[in-house]
Amino acid sequence: MPGMNKPRVSVIMNCLNGEKYLREAIESAYAQTYKNWEIIFWDNASTDKSAEIAKSFDEKIRYFRSDENYCLGKARNLALAQAKGEFIAFLDCDDTWLPEKLEKQIPCFENNPEVALVFSDMMIFDGSRDIYQYLGKHKPPRGNVFRELLVNYFIGIVSVVIRKSAVKDIGWFDERFELIEDMDLFLRIAYLFKLDYVDEPLVKWRLHEKSTTFKKYGLFADEWDLLLEKLIGLYPDFKENYAKEIRGYASKTTQLRVLGEWLNHRPINARKLLNNTDLGKISRFGYLVLTFFPTSIFFPLYKLRYRIRSFVS
Repeated sequence: MPGMNKPRVSVIMNCLNGEKYLREAIESAYAQTYKNWEIIFWDNASTDKSAEIAKSFDEKIRYFRSDENYCLGKARNLALAQAKGEFIAFLDCDDTWLPEKLEKQIPCFENNPEVALVFSDMMIFDGSRDIYQYLGKHKPPRGNVFRELLVNYFIGIVSVVIRKSAVKDIGWFDERFELIEDMDLFLRIAYLFKLDYVDEPLVKWRLHEKSTTFKKYGLFADEWDLLLEKLIGLYPDFKENYAKEIRGYASKTTQLRVLGEWLNHRPINARKLLNNTDLGKISRFGYLVLTFFPTSIFFPLYKLRYRIRSFVS
């Protein structure tokens, strides 16, 4: 077929000891009904069988390896430097795509040249069953969505496809971030360009306790503060134009800091912070009670929250 020598979509896979779910993730890319893609597989100095698994597939996977372990933002940037495609997608080693993901997202770019990023709904699952449809009935806006995204961030990186040319002047991932490098990038894209989405789950995000999200959850508040500081510095009149959204953002940052203090085994600090939040009485009481429990209950509660949402939504 014409054009197949140069893949149209580059799928970025960054891997650090991801052997447990890796084959399932890669096979979900090979199961795509849209075939014009490559995988840029960046092995971030894994010590397990990740390399063996990745190399067991064909030439559609281009394998690279770091000599040392880098932060995820840098590892993603190293992989992106090897990408040949017009579009960039992301598939982490513990997540999966549904077969029609790319087939349904690529036309969104073709139908509107002003669109720089397309995302979709996603299903949260624990490996054995689906737990919760992330967006569900709560439909996000299309087009210029920066304001809404700032106050209520709703994009999962595994669902995203980016028009690569849109990012050439704003840069890829900020390597100062360990947890929200994707949030930073997608907000910067949304500030300048239009976004679109496919209104159905096209991916599955795996909920498991050993993911980076949960191992480093206590870092979120500091990174949210850093991101806000960055946005204020990047865009003139940002504080004035988005004052209401910044207040909402700051409130969520405080909640993250309460959780972070508790998860970092500083429950007294968490309780002090609660006195300065604008949470309602019920939410404040819930956080207060949480600080008297061991941090080992965090992941089970996080998972339970999604199960409860699935029943009430």
